[in-house]
Amino acid sequence: MKFDKIHNKGQAQLFRNNYLEMLTKTHPLVIWGMYLPVSVGLVYHAFQQGFSWSTIALLFLAGIFLWTLFEYVMHRFVFHFIADSDRLQKIIYVMHGNHHHYPRDRERLFMPPVPSLILASAIFALMYACMGTTVFAFFPGFLIGYLMYGSMHYAIHAWNPPFKWMKPLWRNHHLHHYKNDHRGFGVSTTLWDHVFGTMFDLNQEKEDKERVRELMYR
Repeated sequence: MKFDKIHNKGQAQLFRNNYLEMLTKTHPLVIWGMYLPVSVGLVYHAFQQGFSWSTIALLFLAGIFLWTLFEYVMHRFVFHFIADSDRLQKIIYVMHGNHHHYPRDRERLFMPPVPSLILASAIFALMYACMGTTVFAFFPGFLIGYLMYGSMHYAIHAWNPPFKWMKPLWRNHHLHHYKNDHRGFGVSTTLWDHVFGTMFDLNQEKEDKERVRELMYR
């Protein structure tokens, strides 16, 4: 996804219909408000099903871990899929390309509620078919992984890293936006970029504070 100009102000218009356009936007607190109660409720239901708290904790952590891989695979192979047809290119632009075009659009840093709920429901149904009742402890971890990813994504675009050890994560994503969108697919973690060889060599990349500053909100 290469654009002649990356806009550091404004946002893309994805639909002519104002109602559809509104449905493409959200705030992080809306998504947290949707999924945090669901996660807590599912964990409680898992306990009611007879799972011990230690088993629930292990399944919950496994769900978070799977999310990080899911995040990487979706970002690399779906959101950055190179499409030939105009229709598919438009779909990819709506899903993710607009974020590269307007990286400072804070209303589109989380997937909006309607498509998010549809995708979450489909994933839950698939996991339930594969895992049975263990999904009640596993899926909440997957959801929390998503919330952590979305919040990290928002923070990377909005603020300086709060801790020095988080700086590589920030730089990896900034380089993904401003230098090479075929690398640096991890957002909540760089683990899978290291595993699959798509991590930027941060020791070789020059620090460009002006470009980083451009990406941050005023």
